[in-house]
Amino acid sequence: MKVYKILVINPGSTSTKVALFANKNLLFEKKIQHSTEELSVFSKINDQFEFRRKIILNFLKEKNINLSSLDAIVGRGGLLRPIPSGTYRVNKQMIEDLKNSKRGEHASNLGGILAYSIAEELSIPAYIVDPVVTDEMEPIARISGMPEISRISVLHALNQKTIARKAADDLGKKYEKTNLIVAHLGGGISVGIHSQGKVIDVNNALNGEGPFAPERSGGLPVGALVDLCFSGKFSREEIMKKIVGKGGLVAYLNTNDIREVLKRIEQGDQYAKLILEAMAYQVAKEIGAGATVLKGQVDAIILTGGIAYNSEFIELIKDRISFLSLVMVYPGEEEMTALCEGALRVLRGEEVEKIY
Repeated sequence: MKVYKILVINPGSTSTKVALFANKNLLFEKKIQHSTEELSVFSKINDQFEFRRKIILNFLKEKNINLSSLDAIVGRGGLLRPIPSGTYRVNKQMIEDLKNSKRGEHASNLGGILAYSIAEELSIPAYIVDPVVTDEMEPIARISGMPEISRISVLHALNQKTIARKAADDLGKKYEKTNLIVAHLGGGISVGIHSQGKVIDVNNALNGEGPFAPERSGGLPVGALVDLCFSGKFSREEIMKKIVGKGGLVAYLNTNDIREVLKRIEQGDQYAKLILEAMAYQVAKEIGAGATVLKGQVDAIILTGGIAYNSEFIELIKDRISFLSLVMVYPGEEEMTALCEGALRVLRGEEVEKIY
């Protein structure tokens, strides 16, 4: 079997993760931190391109990596237009959309740009895999109740998809032949309904749907929110911050750390206990709603993401959903592995690369 060497680049707000794989075997991984001082000189995220590119290339040089030995480079997908799941060949249209930040600025926008810039010089392909804008929702799931507003797909697609494939494999089934409900529990919470290989419905995990999360408000009573918006007490930016960034656990308990909340509960803080149980309650409720979409035909419910390491919180959810189906827990995020595997499926001919 041919061994493919794949370089993975995953830019974050204050770091750049770099990993090298030989097929699925991780040869090395490095999280390169960027200080506030280093990044403060750049007015826009895209202005960081040359800075990050130089750091990546210097690091590879230090590791004595022969760039000509690479077969492909894959970067974290950014805020593109809504696209179906899959592995996409980075092309000039994608680069243009990422550079222009047409759908918002985010560090992940640099993923495809960095991968393409290095791969082009080596005459090898550059890819992105399952970006957050992955959209496979069915038409019925897009209807909101107000014609001017459509429900949209914004989820932790990269981790949801790779964990769903792993769970299906553990069940002895093909992902494309299973019905799964996957709850990614992180700073935001997305609950995706995976039917026969597609996420046919999901809450907008970024700004205002589904369960509240460590840093996000989730869905809110609409009339009360409208009153708050027109109260004159808050600007639009302040309201948005209350929804994303300062919502959820942060708003109630002034922390986004589940471990801190659990410590307070151990010390007898009944309010912290109520809020944490409410978050688990809302996650379970969203999962229950997902079961109706699948008409009860659920092969398994998957709990994943960083919060899934906290067994106490997981038990709160499981207590309410275990009657629905088998519950499987996969803590953490496997973004680097997921990016590698997406490129590897294309290189091996197991999946056809998609064009943006």
